[in-house]
Amino acid sequence: MVDQAVGANGRSPLQKNEMKIGVLALQGAFEEHIVMLKKLGAETAEVRLSEQLDDLDGLIIPGGESTTIGKLMVDFDLLEPIREFGLAHAIWGTCAGAILLSKDAHREQPLLELMDITVERNAFGRQLDSFEAGLDVDFLKQATGAGDPFHAVFIRAPIIESVGADVETLISLPDGRIVAAQQGHLLATSFHPELTGDTRFHEYFLSLVGAG
Repeated sequence: MVDQAVGANGRSPLQKNEMKIGVLALQGAFEEHIVMLKKLGAETAEVRLSEQLDDLDGLIIPGGESTTIGKLMVDFDLLEPIREFGLAHAIWGTCAGAILLSKDAHREQPLLELMDITVERNAFGRQLDSFEAGLDVDFLKQATGAGDPFHAVFIRAPIIESVGADVETLISLPDGRIVAAQQGHLLATSFHPELTGDTRFHEYFLSLVGAG
């Protein structure tokens, strides 16, 4: 992982109150992410137009319905601008956002194809099969100072079916299914950290943003 003390570009990392983080606000749980980011002192912006990416330090693509969000990204001419943004800036996709970051979702739909991951949509079943689980998050200690289990919320969640050579698996369930992965400054989680009171994943994402 990136050394949090010095960014990948050799600069001192940005502090939380120096960051401006966008949340894609076309559909889904974008407001909840904004609340979490504000708790941590970051400036936030709802993103619906490509020009709103211009002064951002990072971007979150929230949970929702990945097909709908993808179609809206096409309609609003956001697909290519976000793809270009992700080549140089940190992006975090939660649930549907993880699907949109992937290179393959086993169906025809707009994808950013930024992360070398293949996902399986609705891997745990329908809305009624949503569940919560405590996850081992020792890797968060460096960014947050705490490695206690993370209470994760899975809602019609995907799994990360396979990862490429440059992708690091961060969290797997006891049965081996991958639910969090990182490729450089890109982060994908199958679950919804924004629906808990635990800010550690948002802190971790800000550490990726700050590292540059």
